[in-house]
Amino acid sequence: MGAPKSVWMDGKNVPFEKATIPIFAHTLHYGSGVFEGIRCYKTRKGPAVFRLKEHILRLQRSARCMLMEIPYDLDGIVRGVWEAIADNAWEACYVRPLVYRGAKKLGVDPTGADVHLAICTWEWGAYLGEEGLEKGIRIMTSSWMKNPANSMPTKAKVTGAYANSVVAKGEAIAMGFDEAMLLDRRGFIAEGSGENVFYVSGGVLHAVDNLSALEGITRESVIVLAGDLGIPVQVGSATKDQLYNADEIFFTGTAAEITPIREYDLRKIGEGRRGPVTERLQKAFTKAVRGEDERHIDWCEYAPAVRTAKAKG
Repeated sequence: MGAPKSVWMDGKNVPFEKATIPIFAHTLHYGSGVFEGIRCYKTRKGPAVFRLKEHILRLQRSARCMLMEIPYDLDGIVRGVWEAIADNAWEACYVRPLVYRGAKKLGVDPTGADVHLAICTWEWGAYLGEEGLEKGIRIMTSSWMKNPANSMPTKAKVTGAYANSVVAKGEAIAMGFDEAMLLDRRGFIAEGSGENVFYVSGGVLHAVDNLSALEGITRESVIVLAGDLGIPVQVGSATKDQLYNADEIFFTGTAAEITPIREYDLRKIGEGRRGPVTERLQKAFTKAVRGEDERHIDWCEYAPAVRTAKAKG
């Protein structure tokens, strides 16, 4: 992880070592924050953030689910992202907007708590390893169930919800795997610890749909790209044995991008390496995020003249 020079906090860039929050911050105690994961890519035209506005709109939806009023509107948050990238002079980076409750109030009741916005940026390569992008990774079914949709807002990126992912990922790593697969309360495939799931069977790309899984922006982009390539797509639920017998499986996510899975629960998937459909989609995705696909040039947002982000009101 390449550490930043500064972090954008409540309207200004703060030196990294001074970008701190109070020990009594509500979000630290109760997990009552929301966040986004966004990538900025190096392109021939300069740094480009992939589907920036879609990510910020999802951040706003997440905040609404948690009864949080973000003190900046969409344009203000977008300007904050660019100010954070510019101050650190990144050509490519990972962007993490974080909406959190401060130290004004403790106790489970969040009413009246102060709300803050921080935007962190850092250098982050392939989340599951460069080798994994080419050769595929090994995964296992976690002993932990995915949070049910009626237990908390599973369509929101809530900080506290990711304790579920942390225990699942930690278990998988401890047992010698690269990543975990979580099932829902019915036993259907939900998602990885931080990724959506696709599989290929009989030439058809299946996008795993689950009420407990996050509605991924990379996932939606891959479905569109598959259409461009003439790959038929079906959206529906899936079981472990369907994936065991798939020709290909891959994860998608902002951090993971498109990562093939070569082994699931000690079972070799397909030929035990990245499959042809996954490879085609990886190449199409790389062109899109680098601004080289004219059909999706609007997915890339380039730096405007940086202006100061102002709070609402």
